Amino acid sequence: MSDVTTAEFNEEGKYLRKVRSFVLREGRLTKGQAQAMEQQWPIMGLDYTPDAIDLVEVFGREADTVLEIGFGMGASLVEMAKAAPELNFIGIEVHKPGVGACLAEAAEAGVTNLRVYHHDAIEVLENSIADGSLSRVQLFFPDPWHKKRHHKRRIVQAPFAELIRSKLKVGGVFHLATDWENYSEHMLEVMNAAPGYKNQSATGDVVERPDHRPLTKFEARGHRLGHGVWDLMFERI
Repeated sequence: MSDVTTAEFNEEGKYLRKVRSFVLREGRLTKGQAQAMEQQWPIMGLDYTPDAIDLVEVFGREADTVLEIGFGMGASLVEMAKAAPELNFIGIEVHKPGVGACLAEAAEAGVTNLRVYHHDAIEVLENSIADGSLSRVQLFFPDPWHKKRHHKRRIVQAPFAELIRSKLKVGGVFHLATDWENYSEHMLEVMNAAPGYKNQSATGDVVERPDHRPLTKFEARGHRLGHGVWDLMFERI
């Protein structure tokens, strides 16, 4: 699970821009993670700029691009990138050891279609990603902020849904997953009310985990214990 951003929304759902909206969490890097940061960042790292990046320039080709917000330690993101070499992948994570771990794993897997940001997701989305440029946005297991008084800190709110929609191509998909049923209900409520989206679920609620989202070790353990995971997929129309 990843602390994607410390952005907060007020009662009306307005994004509260703080002087610094996030904290880059340095954490303690292992030797391997530090080495990966040093060796792989020049190859796979994207330095934050307030201007939109040119995806063709960044990846050296025209291809559909998938962006993941808060990839944690990056294991499933690397697995996805390896399994779909025809797609471009961008990951955003504020936790430095996670970025280092992801770079190390990507290098070991020989993945060349992945780029990563060590930055706040909201800021990257707002400024560095061009409107209508993404085929899929992934938000897997964001911090559930399960205490009721903290629900306003949940990243999935109306302005966030609108921001994601603006970055998706028509036909592009916002894919969310959580292992907190209450958060899945909150996500569904926000996304159903968000204009310009269509729920891909035939039953109007959740979908089966799609093949492109790998089963995490944590999730597999949860399945064995009878814990649920809820996937939602909303298409930009």
